[in-house]
Amino acid sequence: MTETDTGKTRSPEVRLAAGAFSSLRQDLFHEAFAYRPLAPMRTDGPITRRLPERIRLYAVWTPHALIVASALLVLVIGFANGALPSVLPVFPVLLTLARPVGAWWLALGASGLLSIFGGYGDSPWPPSAFAGYLVVITVVAIRTRPRTAAWMWVVSVVYVLFASVFLDRYGYGSATAGPMLFVSALVLLAVSMRQVRQEAKQEVAAQQSVTAVERDRRTLLEERTTIARELHDVVAHHMSVVAIQAEAAPYRVDNPPPELEQAFVTIRENAVAALTELRRVLGVVRAEDYQAPDAPQPTLADLDGLLGNVRDAGLTVEKTITGAVRELPQGVELSAYRIVQEALSNALRHAPGSTATVEIAYVLGGLGLRIVNTPPRGLVKPSPGAGHGITGMRERVTMLDGEMTADLTEDGGYEVAAFIPVAVERTRKDGEAA
Repeated sequence: MTETDTGKTRSPEVRLAAGAFSSLRQDLFHEAFAYRPLAPMRTDGPITRRLPERIRLYAVWTPHALIVASALLVLVIGFANGALPSVLPVFPVLLTLARPVGAWWLALGASGLLSIFGGYGDSPWPPSAFAGYLVVITVVAIRTRPRTAAWMWVVSVVYVLFASVFLDRYGYGSATAGPMLFVSALVLLAVSMRQVRQEAKQEVAAQQSVTAVERDRRTLLEERTTIARELHDVVAHHMSVVAIQAEAAPYRVDNPPPELEQAFVTIRENAVAALTELRRVLGVVRAEDYQAPDAPQPTLADLDGLLGNVRDAGLTVEKTITGAVRELPQGVELSAYRIVQEALSNALRHAPGSTATVEIAYVLGGLGLRIVNTPPRGLVKPSPGAGHGITGMRERVTMLDGEMTADLTEDGGYEVAAFIPVAVERTRKDGEAA
């Protein structure tokens, strides 16, 4: 038993029935007559791509031609019965080109009308209605999904039971009910198996594509990590030696002139500054989406553009800023931007359908970041596997002597929180220089 919002409990049977009714309403009733035109056929298959270019221009309309040909066949069957109402099933067949589910409802209705007013003993599907209904149910199954095909067959069974009681005016019984249910079951089963197989192939292809992309990104990240380590081992070592020697040099000379002492102080300050900037440059080198070294690096001022792109990709995200907005050192701005970018990318990949909140706090001692997303929702499956995004964010924060946490929330979402210290004196100097 489960408890609902109103405090009442519902048994698993009731929930199963409610779910079935909801799926039936969604598949066969919700926007049943919505305009869904049949798209042209792709010509990149193993057979069509070998056709001449002029023929391929017309080959895209093959599904439309098959439906029109089926409608003509139903028309011939209707005229063969010698009654004008027999051509009624032709219209639902043609309607499958634009409104597939609505066409199925019309085909079912046309079968009932012909059984009542057509004067046939073949209830519940007279000859033309039999052919038309079989064509319609096949086309609709191809254009929808297996669950819709199953519901159409179930409703067909219900129609047979209804027709055997109310529409069998001549006492022949449901002569066409058995053949229709048997043949339609075979057709719908074949169509559904083909769709399931295609979906499985597409999912495997998507998995392989994701795996290849992740492998390429991992290889690229490893290469950049190697470059970063080599730069650090070579350049940082020598710059550290320069700074130490510049600091010790005045003590090796008796009574050095003030100009010489100031020169060594300047050398040491420049060496220390170069080491600081080197660590930040290494962080840029390790960024996963780094492409153009001569392009301006993004800052927190560019965050609105990033959020707009994320919203276009399907993630609902809101931004909150607290504290007095001020200009921060370039390395801090870049790292903060990349942390937000990676956290939102993770939400898109691993929590489709979720909502995210980005909180930026300007405090006296530095910059606080908090990115939270809700659990995944909807039918889209999360991307499998784990990349190096969290590791990269931790390394960025550690590089700037900050702290970071990344963990699941109580409701099943995910939270990334980071604090990057920024010296007050340095911030003021940067502001004055600007």
